[in-house]
Amino acid sequence: MAWFKKGKPVKADKKVKIPEGSWVKCNNCKEIIYRQELDKNVKVCPKCNYHFRISAMERLALLVDDQSFHELDVDLVSNDPLKFKDKKPYKERLEENREKSGLREASVSGEATIHGHQVVVVVLDFSFMGGSMGSVVGEKILRAAELALETKKPFITVASSGGARMQEGIFSLMQMARVSAVIAKLRDNGILYISILADPTFGGVTASFAMLGDIIIGEPRSLVGFAGPRVIEQTIKKQLPEDFQRSEFLLDHGLIDKIVDRKELKKTVAQLIELLT
Repeated sequence: MAWFKKGKPVKADKKVKIPEGSWVKCNNCKEIIYRQELDKNVKVCPKCNYHFRISAMERLALLVDDQSFHELDVDLVSNDPLKFKDKKPYKERLEENREKSGLREASVSGEATIHGHQVVVVVLDFSFMGGSMGSVVGEKILRAAELALETKKPFITVASSGGARMQEGIFSLMQMARVSAVIAKLRDNGILYISILADPTFGGVTASFAMLGDIIIGEPRSLVGFAGPRVIEQTIKKQLPEDFQRSEFLLDHGLIDKIVDRKELKKTVAQLIELLT
């Protein structure tokens, strides 16, 4: 392509190709952000402070000390107790999610240090079947909490989940009681439990371990609840308040203790451990 200037053809500059995926649209302010800038800012929008969802391994890299994490119960995987099938068999759905997320299950548990303080930590990953709590997720939380009880180490969880896993039915719902019971043991024995709520945290996870922490921390603007706002509005036939179920709303109504930016989370958790243990 060319145009003419003073009677002479001039070649147009070639268009610069931008690699796909180099830009990201913020879900909150709708600004377009350069992906590398977003990654440097720990997946937090530099324009409006919106916290993008991150994987369990990204969370651990931000929360615990380098090279300190030792994963536990790596080989625990879900089976198919109900032979469940919706659009596809449950076993096939599990395999797809393992391939997509790079994880064997929706939670990662292990021992680590945070600014030198020894802890036991469990992180849920929303990219694996919406971080849903099935038998294995419940078992991993239970075993991690029992380890914290045995070793007298603070117990840390990071929730990001749609709730109980429907493909496991009653086996999934049983996990709510199991994990709540072991959290009660931690409290009875004076073991610090810090619960961190990431976006989103819903259903049986909210109704069990996520809201039982001695200290409950929310990331900014995280959605936290049992049922979704649309379901609640349809049920009570009333319009809900602005920012209903956001971390800020929960803090104002005394349901959580603190809102902490992702970049400050590690330091804050370390300070709480120093003060309360």
